[in-house]
Amino acid sequence: MGRRQQDDGTKPSRGRPDRKPGWKRRRRTMLAITAAVVVVTVLTAAFALRTPSPVGHWNSAQAQQEFLRDYKAAMEDMPEPDRTLDVRTRFGFVRVYKFEGTGRDDVDPLVLLPGRSSPTPVWADNMPSLLKVADVYAVDLLGEPGMSVQEAPIATDADNAAWLDRTLAALPEEKFNVLGLSIGGWTATNLAVHHPERINALMLIDPVYTFSGMPAETAVRAIPASVPWLPKSWRDSFNSYTAGGAPVEDVPLARMTETAMSTYAIKLPQPTLISEDDLAGLKMPVLAILAGDSVMHDIDASRQVAERRLRNGTVVVHEDASHAVGSEQPEDIARQVREFLAAP
Repeated sequence: MGRRQQDDGTKPSRGRPDRKPGWKRRRRTMLAITAAVVVVTVLTAAFALRTPSPVGHWNSAQAQQEFLRDYKAAMEDMPEPDRTLDVRTRFGFVRVYKFEGTGRDDVDPLVLLPGRSSPTPVWADNMPSLLKVADVYAVDLLGEPGMSVQEAPIATDADNAAWLDRTLAALPEEKFNVLGLSIGGWTATNLAVHHPERINALMLIDPVYTFSGMPAETAVRAIPASVPWLPKSWRDSFNSYTAGGAPVEDVPLARMTETAMSTYAIKLPQPTLISEDDLAGLKMPVLAILAGDSVMHDIDASRQVAERRLRNGTVVVHEDASHAVGSEQPEDIARQVREFLAAP
């Protein structure tokens, strides 16, 4: 049974004139997170048919250069990393950025796991407030477009957990507070199921395939967005749908994600829905932040499963938020993370 449950209804509904300054920028930023959740989860086979290569890769050197250009531009909105690491695992090299925070010294570092096709720059809106909580490690997911380089097939959920566990093992700290967004939330939970030893606390921002599956309507809408050779406008339409109707604008982060979606061949297995037994087996504290208007999972089912099966869980629902809740409400997310980590 969860430790506590609360509804966060303080955020005005979309479109109201009393939104906090900067919300439009935050929602545009968050489009990059939601953009490619379904690129793999719905049409993994479509990518597999494009090339016999067993690992993720760019379809051309030009596409990679365009991505790197926009990645670099998007990173300008992030604080300067204090350290950049490329951790060797048996599945490839994992890019990790270390940011020194100003939070309490006795709080274990945060490890940030982003959404699909949305590497480290997607955390730009969240970094100022999260750095007040603790030191931060930001990871580019292996097998995804980013600075991590996949060298061997990742065939199972256990493989997905193994590369991340090895990455954390290479860092100097012994314990971490793992914060995952969207597919990063599934990645964090999958790690906790297979390798819980290094996790002090688990925090999930509107995770997919964790408490419930993807709704049929979203899966159908995702099909055109998952085919890279179809027009960009089709992907923009789906991205806007997942972020509650927010428009897609021409900014480096959005361009980076569009290039990733249309030219990077992801070769990862479709995530398996975390079983209720596995959720019940998690011993560490778990914070589940759910978006009431999310279209990426069944919000009612997710809430019920999280409350029923997490033995040491805290469930927070932002009733008027879309799947882009992490970027819509960065200060609120950081406050909830800070309070959660401070709770006895």
